[in-house]
Amino acid sequence: MFLDESGFLLQPLRRRIWAPRGQTPVQYVWDRHDRITALAALTRAPWAERYGLYYELLRHNARTDDFVRFLREIHGSLRRPLLLICDRLSAHRSAVRRLQAAGSWLEVAWLPAYAPDLDPVENLWNQSKYSELANFIPDDVCQLQETLDELLEGFRHDPDRLRSFFQTTHLTL
Repeated sequence: MFLDESGFLLQPLRRRIWAPRGQTPVQYVWDRHDRITALAALTRAPWAERYGLYYELLRHNARTDDFVRFLREIHGSLRRPLLLICDRLSAHRSAVRRLQAAGSWLEVAWLPAYAPDLDPVENLWNQSKYSELANFIPDDVCQLQETLDELLEGFRHDPDRLRSFFQTTHLTL
């Protein structure tokens, strides 16, 4: 299982778009810095080639307690020991220490420092931000959360896309 988080702001990520020559598109946004923090875990059951996506949307920056609760919920859902592969964010490290002290169901492998190309969850965030939500301007944080929830639910029910997130890392699992 791979774990990561990302922040989604009300400010749009501007990308090039098509428009008739001489008619430059104008996007009106306001300077709001509200955000949604998204936690996500991609899972792979090697014996069944089954892929899964677990996520949670927060209205605050993710903290250790959020990661601990999130990982416990995934463990409760899967009901088996987990091999967690994640980056070295301090909140990830402290959550892992806390969970390993409380039980033996979590084994951890750390990604090398500065290696987002090895993390399939980074591919999920790239697809979300740079493709699906490019130039999206939400009216408020509630609309941003609803849109993210719809987007991630769509990813959750698309096993080919989940598989592609793993395949682009070229890791042998």
